Amino acid sequence: MSNLISIVEIPTADFPRAVTFYQAVVNVSIEEVDMDGIQMGVFPGGEGMVNLALIKGANYKPSADGPIVYLHAGTDLQPMLDKVVANGGRVIVPKTEIGPEMGFFAMFMDTEGNRLGLHSAH
Repeated sequence: MSNLISIVEIPTADFPRAVTFYQAVVNVSIEEVDMDGIQMGVFPGGEGMVNLALIKGANYKPSADGPIVYLHAGTDLQPMLDKVVANGGRVIVPKTEIGPEMGFFAMFMDTEGNRLGLHSAH
């Protein structure tokens, strides 16, 4: 088994704002799709990768509670974490070492009120 998780959906309250935030922070182009009235912002992906999407629909509510998704932030998460505040998010836990073999993590609130994390080797 290459990956236990296949899809992660990040709920949004203001879809355009969320797309703008994540495109700036993660530095990717997000494809916007309408699926029967549900707005989806699909992150770039590939074979064997976890699929990530922003989503706005009646049954999707942003939350700071529940499971936490950690985004891979390359070799050093600090540049991505700096973009969180610059684009309207809030840092909850600054860059923190997990351990010598496990790298670093940080946590933030996005513009929609979701709590997410970042992870990097350095």
